[in-house]
Amino acid sequence: MNKKVCGYSTYQIFYHSLWIRSWDFLCLCQDVSYNICDMKKMDQYIKEFLEYLEVERGRSLKTVHNYEFYLGRLAEFAHNPTPDRITRDMIHQYRMWLNRIGGGNQNEPLAKSTQNYHLIALRSFLKYLAKNDVKSLPSEQIELAKQPMRMVAFLEVDELDRLLKAPIKEKDVMLSLRDKAILELLFSTGMRVSELSNLKIDSINLHRDEFTIRGKGSKTRVVFLSSTAKDALKQYLAKRKDTSPHLFVSHDRAKRGRKQSPLTPRSIQRLVERYVSASGITKHITPHSLRHTFATDLLMSGADIRSVQSMLGHSSITTTQIYTHITNNQMKDVHKKFHGKSLG
Repeated sequence: MNKKVCGYSTYQIFYHSLWIRSWDFLCLCQDVSYNICDMKKMDQYIKEFLEYLEVERGRSLKTVHNYEFYLGRLAEFAHNPTPDRITRDMIHQYRMWLNRIGGGNQNEPLAKSTQNYHLIALRSFLKYLAKNDVKSLPSEQIELAKQPMRMVAFLEVDELDRLLKAPIKEKDVMLSLRDKAILELLFSTGMRVSELSNLKIDSINLHRDEFTIRGKGSKTRVVFLSSTAKDALKQYLAKRKDTSPHLFVSHDRAKRGRKQSPLTPRSIQRLVERYVSASGITKHITPHSLRHTFATDLLMSGADIRSVQSMLGHSSITTTQIYTHITNNQMKDVHKKFHGKSLG
């Protein structure tokens, strides 16, 4: 019996209701289909994250490359999951795997510091996902592995003196002046070898005892020249005849008077190691050891750790605290020398 309700037959109402339900179901299917398609895999988000680091955060290409490697390892280990499948249990299993794979020496596990680099990259990636409203594991749940206090290699006063004098014995005058300036500048400023190799002549103002450099993460800081470093630079630059804008160049004899190639960090490292050997120093000393020596000298002379942090360009005071054991040893010597003397 086809009754009328509000002017519509019951059949019309039934079919209209069925049509609405069908439409709702179709929309639901479309929503589900859309959500399934929208659930991108981890590697796709990693690509976007790396672009974000480079373009918006201004990170160096080396940093971006390192993050790509660290995050790629997790994606491969976890079979490229969607971000919502990244769980605490998964990260626990991943950390166990990291701890058991071999490092450079396959007989030893991956160093704790290297494991932490992987976790730092992951934490940064998870923060990026949260910022973009992508459901995943909260970054706060990633804790770094505890590692022993790192001991740093630095030069004693007599060793430093021998090293700084070593280039004088170089027969080639230009190389002698250059290498002397390099060693003096490394100790005077505490620069990283990469920062030193990137210096241009026009970035150095020899009328002042300071200049600005661009370090890690494109952060700038002021470094200071000692009188001996400034004199060494003056003598070296006065002898330069080439047209290269770089502060330290190779001085290839075949290119004298023309544009010279800049020294690479590796070239500077080999140069330092050669003079270390010539000075009779048996410690393993690198350009970074001169940075350690710079910081050690400041702290043992009474500088506060915050000032040293600023001069080294450390973003975190925790990094600078690797030198704490040095000041502790100094305090021990002071204690031995002066404590209880008034009772005697």
